[in-house]
Amino acid sequence: MTPMTTEEEKAKAPAGSTRRAFAGRLSWGLADQAASSISNFAVGIYVARSLGVTAFGVFSLAWVTYGVVLNVSRGLATDPLVVRFSGVSDTAWRGAVARSSGTAVGVGAVIGAACVVAGLALGGQVGPAFACLGVVLPGLLLQDAWRYSFFAAGTGKKAFVNDLVWGVALVPAMVVAARVGSVAAFVLAWGASATVAAGYGYVQSGTLPRTAQARAWLREQRDLGYRYLVENVSLSGASQLRAYGLGAIVGVGAVGAVRGAELLLGPFLAVLMGLSLVTVAEAARVLRRAPHRLGTFCLLLGGGQAVAAVFWGGALLLMPDRLGELVLGDVWQSAAQLIVPVTLGVAGAGLGTGAAAGLRALAAARRSLRCQLFASACYVAGGLGGAALAGTVGSAWGVATATLAASAVWWLQLRSAQREHHQDSIPEVRTP
Repeated sequence: MTPMTTEEEKAKAPAGSTRRAFAGRLSWGLADQAASSISNFAVGIYVARSLGVTAFGVFSLAWVTYGVVLNVSRGLATDPLVVRFSGVSDTAWRGAVARSSGTAVGVGAVIGAACVVAGLALGGQVGPAFACLGVVLPGLLLQDAWRYSFFAAGTGKKAFVNDLVWGVALVPAMVVAARVGSVAAFVLAWGASATVAAGYGYVQSGTLPRTAQARAWLREQRDLGYRYLVENVSLSGASQLRAYGLGAIVGVGAVGAVRGAELLLGPFLAVLMGLSLVTVAEAARVLRRAPHRLGTFCLLLGGGQAVAAVFWGGALLLMPDRLGELVLGDVWQSAAQLIVPVTLGVAGAGLGTGAAAGLRALAAARRSLRCQLFASACYVAGGLGGAALAGTVGSAWGVATATLAASAVWWLQLRSAQREHHQDSIPEVRTP
């Protein structure tokens, strides 16, 4: 008799134990993202209060740029890892993680060098911030790669501990940065503490990133990796274009106001991001075990996030001005005007996340790419068109409208992909 594989054993497990296992993985995903987002939230608040709205805008530009590079790394390195190496044997996981994490480090080194050159050329306040970002990019991307690797293996506790290490290392780094008092110092402190956590990730995994195998990984995963690259970069690139365009049309202070409003939604965004760490892997498991439940899983996931976002935004509207000023300082007055549109935008994004997880699980890379390109185009057009018409508030409403429209497209594409998957899974009947 042939022994069952790990996935087959899990498929035979009682429904109660399967649900408990899912709840455990989900809980660690939420806990990990809470740790990560609390650190990011603290950094944002600290910089906003320490440097004021204009310098905070410069810091936000560096932050948005990091988001673009992070999505390059995820598209090429960790997204294919999660889709294809979730729940596999330990040997297969280690080999894939070595190549995947090596790819992340390589992406950080190449783009980081470009950031250093660009920063030295720019000068002023922006230049040093970008140069420091380039120095710390490899460590930032490796730390993120460890998180996704651990969740692919179903060991979210390790990702949580790794983010805790980052948070602890961040405290003394921020104290030193505050004494220096520049945007560049804060960027360097933020990235250096992430590099400490990246080093600890090697201790946790026992796997050394193999940058020499990055090219082999890219070849193996090219059917998914390059599509996910375009998809991810179009998302973060749209945010970057919107930030740069908003700064040019309205002013750098407007970028800081938008970032301030996003910080107010930080705790909820922590939940959304925490779910995103595990949703693709969980959707892939649902697809393997009970394909007919994938749509329901995605609907509950997306709908729950949208409703939660609306409730959180409602709570923010009731927050007294004194408390808002205590949190954001001078940024509060401009950020408070954006709470409603930013909340609706986050609700739309949460709703679309459910469908996006389903498309990733189905490996429908072409469909998800189309959706993301459409969403990104709408995001830039709405954000910049609104800024031209009505300044910062108009930009926020334009983004909210674009995000809700894009969410509808995600769900239409998921429905079509499910029909295709169902037809492909029906065995062909041959007539004699």
